[in-house]
Amino acid sequence: MLFALTRRVNVFSAFIKGAADALPLLRTLLPTLAAFTMALRLFRDSGAQAMLESLLSPVLSKIGVDVRLMPLLIVRPFSGSAANAALLDLFRQYGPDSTVGLTASVLLGSSETVFYTVALYFGAVGVKKTRFAVPAALAALCASVVSGLLFSSVFFGSR
Repeated sequence: MLFALTRRVNVFSAFIKGAADALPLLRTLLPTLAAFTMALRLFRDSGAQAMLESLLSPVLSKIGVDVRLMPLLIVRPFSGSAANAALLDLFRQYGPDSTVGLTASVLLGSSETVFYTVALYFGAVGVKKTRFAVPAALAALCASVVSGLLFSSVFFGSR
């Protein structure tokens, strides 16, 4: 704001022009965003998420991952808002200062919504073949989850 004022730029009209220029971009992003939101809701409401949780729980519990973190681990690559809702559910059930709450906070902060980001940004510019972007992003997500779990077990232990 100060920079704009020193240059005698009409900030409000610049804002309005920028918003007007963004409308064509919004028109291309909205269908992708709507489809992604609907698919995520369908995944959860159809019971597929619960089925995936039940399939993965035995494997993850054998390697020391707290199965109570499953909802967060499953939805985080797809949706930030769904992951925030899962985090709040964990806070309500176990408390924010519990091992589960602290670990979930670390996992949420150290990971990214891979599929949402790819769908939205690549869809906005019309990229059809993502090549190595998705596998590289998933590898980084796995590394962040593993390191988040390790750091949490070292720093928070079992409370």
